[in-house]
Amino acid sequence: MNNPTGTQLCDNINRLMARVPLTENEFKKISALIYQRAGIVLADNKRDMVYNRLSRRLRALNLDNFSQYLALLESHSHSEEWQSFINALTTNLTAFYRESYHFPILAEHARARKGNYTVWSTAASTGEEPCSIAITLDEVLGRSVGGPRIWATDIDTEVLETASRGIYRQLDIAKLTEVQKKKYFLRGTGNQEGKVRVRPELLSSIQYQALNLLDANWNVPGPFDAIFCRNVMIYFDKETQGKILRRFAGMLKEGGVLFAGHSEHVSQLSSEFYLQGQSVYGLTKDK
Repeated sequence: MNNPTGTQLCDNINRLMARVPLTENEFKKISALIYQRAGIVLADNKRDMVYNRLSRRLRALNLDNFSQYLALLESHSHSEEWQSFINALTTNLTAFYRESYHFPILAEHARARKGNYTVWSTAASTGEEPCSIAITLDEVLGRSVGGPRIWATDIDTEVLETASRGIYRQLDIAKLTEVQKKKYFLRGTGNQEGKVRVRPELLSSIQYQALNLLDANWNVPGPFDAIFCRNVMIYFDKETQGKILRRFAGMLKEGGVLFAGHSEHVSQLSSEFYLQGQSVYGLTKDK
């Protein structure tokens, strides 16, 4: 008998998984669990996304249906599978200098401040945002000599592993200037051709660590001069948004700023902040 091809194997897996329905009750239970663990609100139109991502966990664990998977999660509240569950349902969309108008504002703010300037990137993903922050601060303040000046956290441990390696495609840094490319990245050769690595001296200015914004304690060394929390609040309900923003207010130094996503209206969600610039917010107590 001939061995099946890769395409045939994929077809067999797809046919197998097609027999595993995701019921309405299972989807509601998954939605409740990800909300409890990560504060993420899953709309009904995310059902296909949930199915596609979690069906991979069923295959990996050799489970027959989603009810078995839910039973596995609920039977072990501290199981490592909870992190895989969160990783699977976390959306990571990022790029170097995404929402680029924020970085000149950051540079101006850092230039005007005295003392050790520190930043918290609360949704670091695969590292493009904290690296962009690090480049901006290096250009304004010079090299960090006192250890990390950027704390970069994320709930997804898989993306943090990618971020900590600091390896990207050359295409990923296409929008950077030639000076920035040469100063902050090493070009890959041989089997790494087409890739770049963040130079160690820049990477050392960033401290990567796992953190869930719903945790009772945030193990980061605030207060900070600036906090980046961009395109994160959209995944939370209003109650959770308000709680997190109130905690952010206590994590900022006097005169500190919060950078939010362009569609996130922080001052409408929390009285602790006022709109200072284009999706940049200051503390109302500093007015």
